[in-house]
Amino acid sequence: MKDRSKEDEVADIKVNNVNKYYGDVQVINDVSLDIKSQSFTVLVGPSGCGKSTMLRMIAGLEDINSGTISIDGKVVNDLPPKERNIAMVFQSYALYPHMTVFDNMAFGLKLEKRSKEEIEERVQEAAKILQIEDYLLRKPKQLSGGQRQRVAIGRAITRKPKVFLFDEPLSNLDAALRVQMRVELAKLHDKLNATMIYVTHDQTEAMTMADDIVVLNSGIVSQKGSPLDLYNNPNNLFVGGFIGSPKMNFISTKITSKSSDKTEVDLMGSSTISIPKTLASASEGDAVKLGIRPEHLTVNKESDGSWESKVFVVEKLGSGTFIYLEKEGEPLVVETKGDSDIKVGDTVKVGFSASHCHIFNSSNQEAFK
Repeated sequence: MKDRSKEDEVADIKVNNVNKYYGDVQVINDVSLDIKSQSFTVLVGPSGCGKSTMLRMIAGLEDINSGTISIDGKVVNDLPPKERNIAMVFQSYALYPHMTVFDNMAFGLKLEKRSKEEIEERVQEAAKILQIEDYLLRKPKQLSGGQRQRVAIGRAITRKPKVFLFDEPLSNLDAALRVQMRVELAKLHDKLNATMIYVTHDQTEAMTMADDIVVLNSGIVSQKGSPLDLYNNPNNLFVGGFIGSPKMNFISTKITSKSSDKTEVDLMGSSTISIPKTLASASEGDAVKLGIRPEHLTVNKESDGSWESKVFVVEKLGSGTFIYLEKEGEPLVVETKGDSDIKVGDTVKVGFSASHCHIFNSSNQEAFK
């Protein structure tokens, strides 16, 4: 399916100052996005952040109150879904139980009054891509959850849309199958000349699949960028805490001194740590949040800014071990080697990698750059 013309391949999506209300409740707040043609963009955020509403507005399943949505440079606000050249895959498979897999995948094409020859060709082509050729004569009840989801995706592929929209399509699958289907969707994106927008609340799915991630929070875009950019350079506390599993550690502290090339902050009253960042908009004595990821902490090593605490939870995952340490507020999580012999009740010394520390403004929660 890589034989489309250059014109067909273009499917940029532009969302400009879009707002959406349900009664008096604003669920999308002045959102603007540029989604590149043929990219795999993931909308991620907690339940109720507006990500599915945003997807449904792009699909034409929800009206917008103000702003514009453009596909291929054409404003589609008033176009019905069938005229937007999009295909949507939902969380539920929505397959017709009395139809075979072939007929489920061919249903939309029959409504479009395509020829039998074209329907056969498109269904067989989609089935080959998804490796479900042997299931075309089966009914949905004879398939596993993963196979049913492939059929739902195949039904979308047969239409050859410019844009695929996925609304949490893997959430009904078990953990192992979700991992397998993530790989299959990534492979599918490489095979098809189409723009894909994928909604999930699972930041692991977002990190592993996306070219670009859009993090939504309460109907507002908190940050947009590549997975590693969001992971390494979060714009605010919300993104730092949402992207990454376990999430970034946060410590309430204050600036003790500043110079032209570094900023020193208090480390829970036991010592200070000197961070190689100049915070032009901050002053000595300001209350700040120190952020650091679990893998940038060490245990029982000589290191700048050491701090001691007691272990109260140990999670052994084979490839690594997460230890949870007592501190005021939320626990401090440290990642260490998989064969670590640290156990619950041990007191350990924690070292901080100063170059990997982030500092956030306590009042507006934005990262100091």
